[in-house]
Amino acid sequence: MTKRSPLRLMLRRALGPAVLLIVMAIFGTYAVLGPNGARAYGDIKRQLSKRDVELAALKQKRAEWQNRVGLLDPKKADPDMVDELVRKKLNVAHPDDVILPMQP
Repeated sequence: MTKRSPLRLMLRRALGPAVLLIVMAIFGTYAVLGPNGARAYGDIKRQLSKRDVELAALKQKRAEWQNRVGLLDPKKADPDMVDELVRKKLNVAHPDDVILPMQP
């Protein structure tokens, strides 16, 4: 019967915990330095605030378009809006016409 060396036995016993520590270190590093990790939190927060500003602008634009659509309702169309669109589509305007942009 051959006798195993104590160094080889110690290395074999330490292999499992060493692999476990390496895996834990990889996951820990990913949790801190990964794309969704702790260091990326500030960047994500800045992107979110930027998107919130864009969302507010888009909501305002949507409300303006909904207002225009409401003014063109066939049951109760706004005569000024209809006149504006007809002149724009037909490219018909008198030389002395003054066009004022509508302010909501």
